[in-house]
Amino acid sequence: MKDHDQDNSLLSMFQENSGQFLSGEEISRKLSISRTAVWKQINKLRSLGYDFEALPRLGYRMMESPDKLSVDQLEAGMTSKVLGKQVKLLDRTTSTQEDARQLAEEGAPEGTLVISEEQTGGRGRMGRRFHSPRGKGIWMSLVLRPKQPLHLTQQLTLLTGVAVCRAIMKSAGIKTDIKWPNDILFQGKKVCGILLESATEDERVRYCVAGIGISANLKETDFPEELRDVATSIRMAGGKTINRTELIQTIMAEMEVLYELYNEQGFEPISSLWEALSGSIGREVRVQTMRDSFIGIATGLNKDGALLVRNNENETIPVYSGDILFNTR
Repeated sequence: MKDHDQDNSLLSMFQENSGQFLSGEEISRKLSISRTAVWKQINKLRSLGYDFEALPRLGYRMMESPDKLSVDQLEAGMTSKVLGKQVKLLDRTTSTQEDARQLAEEGAPEGTLVISEEQTGGRGRMGRRFHSPRGKGIWMSLVLRPKQPLHLTQQLTLLTGVAVCRAIMKSAGIKTDIKWPNDILFQGKKVCGILLESATEDERVRYCVAGIGISANLKETDFPEELRDVATSIRMAGGKTINRTELIQTIMAEMEVLYELYNEQGFEPISSLWEALSGSIGREVRVQTMRDSFIGIATGLNKDGALLVRNNENETIPVYSGDILFNTR
């Protein structure tokens, strides 16, 4: 029996015996495979997003099936007029950023959204790897074609953060906050990362790709050990599985409202909304840039979207790029 057929037969056995334990011996006998092969097939299904409980003398019980996204469902429930109205859904990719960038180069319209069930090379700022397991999160990139000059594209990162925070509250009832410039946190642990990349020509922005990676339904064991102290998921925060389709649709709706506001009134209203949701304002932070580091109090944003930090000499310094660490002295 081929591996694919074994997967399907094993799934059928668990679906026909919903909520019940099946012993390794019983599975082995019915599928005519070894106990080792049973264990391998269970682990393969786990990697595809199925969750199993395994107990000595009882065997295996399927606890959860993966929540699969569907283009039809995503597009049918989109209330936004432009953003997310055209969806490309992938099963597996290296990075949705690269896929969206390629589509943008080929002339994809503003609002084109690329989503993947899994990323093998997801990345955040400064080339850091972004953990993107199958079927557990929202890994997506949105094509934007803004009219703002290049030096103001940082503002779109902040706008995206506001949209995601508002959408998580609406969809899951979870209050998150924003850590400048691009992380969404729940009680100090990262839930979402945002990466905005631009393509330019003669100092003009040709397009931007807004990457959004949300740890939606991950459990603690889904995170690598080195991330468990610094990352969490919406499911872990709220104690229940969230509807990924609904959250994606809500993010697109929130982003469109804010994007229209931004195009009509500029950055000021977005800045006010960002500051209200920020977990950085009023806190002592350590700023780490390419050139130096210093400690100060984050006081707000300037008109370009830089974080204003008042240092120990009472000077207010705009931070345009770098890392912000919360000081816990």
